[in-house]
Amino acid sequence: MKKKKGFIKSITECITSIVCIARDKRGATLIEMALYIALVVIVCIAVVTTLGDKLQSVFQTIVSSL
Repeated sequence: MKKKKGFIKSITECITSIVCIARDKRGATLIEMALYIALVVIVCIAVVTTLGDKLQSVFQTIVSSL
């Protein structure tokens, strides 16, 4: 039971600190930047997934010509 109470306490502290960061203007800016970065990563993954086969064939052609 002690581990569970410690875990719940640490989760509560984590949520409290996230709320404090979100209320702070700098924290809001940090969260916005994190969301922008996450969006860029998602777009990059989508592009690589979509164009993956085409890129592989282009690189294979380059390697073959060498």
